[in-house]
Amino acid sequence: MLKLVLDDSLIKNHLYPFTLTRSAADIRIGILTIRQKWEKLLGKPISVNSDDLLSSPATEAGAFPAVFSANIVPSQGFINALLKGSYNEANFLNQEFVRILQHPWHIFEYNDWALRQDFELITKGRHSMPIPEWVHTIGSRNIFVEEGAILNHCILNASNGPIYIGKNAEVMEGATIRGPFSLGENSVVKMGARIYGATTVGPYCTVGGEIKNAVFFGYSNKAHDGYLGDAVIGEWCNLGAGSSNSNIKNTASPVTVWNNATKEFTNAGIKCGLFMGDYSRCAINTSFNTGTVVGACCSIFGEGLTPKNIPSFAWGNQGVTRYEFEKALKDIQNWKQLKKQSLTEKEIQILQHIFEDTF
Repeated sequence: MLKLVLDDSLIKNHLYPFTLTRSAADIRIGILTIRQKWEKLLGKPISVNSDDLLSSPATEAGAFPAVFSANIVPSQGFINALLKGSYNEANFLNQEFVRILQHPWHIFEYNDWALRQDFELITKGRHSMPIPEWVHTIGSRNIFVEEGAILNHCILNASNGPIYIGKNAEVMEGATIRGPFSLGENSVVKMGARIYGATTVGPYCTVGGEIKNAVFFGYSNKAHDGYLGDAVIGEWCNLGAGSSNSNIKNTASPVTVWNNATKEFTNAGIKCGLFMGDYSRCAINTSFNTGTVVGACCSIFGEGLTPKNIPSFAWGNQGVTRYEFEKALKDIQNWKQLKKQSLTEKEIQILQHIFEDTF
């Protein structure tokens, strides 16, 4: 088997704002990131290369291709086909075994499929920890609880899709969850939360209120009431109490979303909510417009609906005042300390590059 490399040089700008701070391979969809899926499926580490590589590397008949685009979300069936030499272009184009992230809204659109694939991959041959008798479950065979997880008096409905509760995670009393759903390691679902599938809450997050068909990458908070739907939230984000996003227009017409690759608004379908890049935060009662894109490291506040495109390091909801760089770093460090983390030199370098490249 040849060494596998994931390359995001051709797709990186199309998955803005999430690829400002990470490779496309480190986007979370389902339970795992794309990189983690490949590594678990292959049983070994893989390389990620954002430099220009041949898009169609030459390989011998039946050989494992050396390079794949980092926006390909693999499955067990896809890997089996590759290893058996039965993989063909028709299967790839029909997405029989994979999903291909070409726009950021594909992350929540394909999350149902990815959750089911990852649940089977992670839980195969394993046994769930016992579910406490005070938890009301529907479809308990499709619920998997990792060691150290705490389940209080909550409702877990896995009749329409699996529910995965990660290590040391907590679901507080009164929370109601419908699958497919994943709660990452050390994350918390607060009291009375209402969560619909297909939703992913990555590691070290705190969530509450009403959530539907949303993906949190990790280390982010939506701890209070307010609605989040058909949305993707990066890492180290915080949504203030009462904040909500619109996910459908009053006219029920197609939602347009800022496409950073083409520098124009692109049709994203009938339902599309919020895309928030890493380190961005909003004040209480913020109202996000339908299909809003928020860059990295923004501090959003102000009256009325937000603009649909808020650039990185914006201060306020109009995106025209710049967040002072040193203050932004200090504020990020404060938020990181709340989760016993600290800002790294690599993160500072990435943020410096984004800051200099914006405005």
